[in-house]
Amino acid sequence: MGEARDKAAAARAVMRQLASAPDDQRRRAICCAADAIEARKADVLAANARDMERARANGMSLPLQDRLMLDEDRLASICAAMREVASQHDPLGRVLDGGRLDSGVRLERVTVPLGVIAMVYEARPNVTADAFALCMRAGNACILRGGSAAHDSCETIAQCCREGVEAAGLPGDCVSYISSEGHEQTDELMRASGLVDVLIPRGGASLIKACVENATVPVIETGTGNCHIYLEKSAQVDMAVDIVINAKCSRPGVCNAAESLLVDEEAAERLLPPVLEALAERGVELVGDARSCKIAHEQGIDMAEASEEDFATEFLDLKISVACVDGVEAAIEHVNAHGTGHSEAIVTQDYAAAERFLAGVDAAAVYCNASTRFTDGGVFGLGAEIGISTQRLHVRGPMGADALTTTKYLIRGEGQIR
Repeated sequence: MGEARDKAAAARAVMRQLASAPDDQRRRAICCAADAIEARKADVLAANARDMERARANGMSLPLQDRLMLDEDRLASICAAMREVASQHDPLGRVLDGGRLDSGVRLERVTVPLGVIAMVYEARPNVTADAFALCMRAGNACILRGGSAAHDSCETIAQCCREGVEAAGLPGDCVSYISSEGHEQTDELMRASGLVDVLIPRGGASLIKACVENATVPVIETGTGNCHIYLEKSAQVDMAVDIVINAKCSRPGVCNAAESLLVDEEAAERLLPPVLEALAERGVELVGDARSCKIAHEQGIDMAEASEEDFATEFLDLKISVACVDGVEAAIEHVNAHGTGHSEAIVTQDYAAAERFLAGVDAAAVYCNASTRFTDGGVFGLGAEIGISTQRLHVRGPMGADALTTTKYLIRGEGQIR
């Protein structure tokens, strides 16, 4: 066996011990891991500096470098998120429903861990800590596989997590990091049937596609974010500018950033010029349909003609596609045709239009008069997230500790037979 299967087997061996660990021990493991990260802050930052040096040398885009970079403030936020996860209610052993059957047998449905969770992700060092904390809170052993661009950062953080687990009196194999380079270990992890209970990929479209198409273990698909902002004809200009600029420019390299701007044809002459001007001032590359290009060029704003592919692309950069649409239903149709089911928003002063959009758009998070940037586990009160699911089974949207559980039935009788 390779490293991936070896570590999956080791995780499987300690799975039951972790699943039966009391609440306070799982809390303590997370807090001890956060303590270890703080104690080894210099090591983590030095490891990240090496990753950043390689990223710059390899020409990584600035938005993706921003996702990779750690500093003291970001490390402090990582540790705070871990402690917040530790402070939350115990997701295990909750009685969801039950009752007494006609036979007199008593039935309960309770929450239990998923088992062994494998996490494959790209250049996001914070995911290492978030994934560990959430898996530990829900009693799951985890196997982590970060991208090569963040190798040193992720491996050092994972070492700290392992130290925290052992300090709390649990087996170190409750958390493992696959350090071997090459796609072979990722492929092996995707096919570790019988050892891995669920695989969660988090990253770009190619990574997620590879996992969904090639894995033989169950996959929870965390989607790419081709997110839209639709400016309905009653939208206020100032609100439209503020929401679009925040959604596109605050952190363009993250999955909840806006990638496409839609505007009602009836209000395009009023709404588009100030919004496009604000985007252009911030260095955003604009591509649009014929009507959008005409309006932009009349205002002296550069805009290239968009391809059909542009409207379906998660740019993860300072670039946005623009299209004029004929009303709310056309906006809904465009979003559902080109979106990825992540986060979509309408800006409007029309209550009926807002409700039609909220009901008609098929996405994990649908907003009215707010930025798509709010789709985040920490912002949603989950402490952190292991990913944002864009599928329907078994969970959708930001996934916290509760999402990393399943259920089983407990049946108590007094000798009944059927």
